[in-house]
Amino acid sequence: MSDAPVAPVAVVLVAMDDEAAPFLSLASDVGEPERVGFAEQRPITLAGRPVVLVRTGIGFVNATAAGTGAILRYGAGVPLISAGSAGGLAKDVAVGDVVLGARIVNADADARAFGYVLGQVPGMPEAYDAAPTLADAVRRAAATVDDQVREGSIGSGEKFVTSDLAQQLRADFPDVLAVDMESAALAQLCHNFGVDFVSVRAVSDLCAPDGTEFRTHVDDAAHRSAEVVTAAIGLLGG
Repeated sequence: MSDAPVAPVAVVLVAMDDEAAPFLSLASDVGEPERVGFAEQRPITLAGRPVVLVRTGIGFVNATAAGTGAILRYGAGVPLISAGSAGGLAKDVAVGDVVLGARIVNADADARAFGYVLGQVPGMPEAYDAAPTLADAVRRAAATVDDQVREGSIGSGEKFVTSDLAQQLRADFPDVLAVDMESAALAQLCHNFGVDFVSVRAVSDLCAPDGTEFRTHVDDAAHRSAEVVTAAIGLLGG
């Protein structure tokens, strides 16, 4: 009789293959991928810990579908970590900075006509705080890597943020350091299921007029995010 599979200590979710690649290179063991809907799940070993790496696809719906599949399969006791690249929004953020999303806000949500604050989905919190144990592990991991790790808010929406939209987002969300297209959806999902969550994204571009800067730096940003997340996974429970 074969041994039962070891439960993962975390599920790491990335949107794209480019963001999955550095986790695969850092893993000491890589299992076979399994297609679950549009997403791809793969067991790997990071920092000596069993982890499930999920390539979700881009955007809120793909992230939510993939995250739901992981929660239903591995249980609400396994934390979810959103990793990969992001656009730098705050004026003092630089390409290559890693952002610990202490708070996550939905930059697309606007129900102010009904008394909600900008960024708040009706019936949901104004923002989603990172799970304290996960945030603490990321903070401790930051001391073990060479990358600049910033802590603050991450905003998410389903538009690729170029310079014109960035100006409006800076005015609407002055505390947001970086923007992506998945973390807010995953944060809301984890809130609803009672799952611990954190987002750790590295800045690939500064919301330039087109996608050239993103395409140039996405690989490096993904690697920086993966380094910090891998170091944090090694500290979970420690």
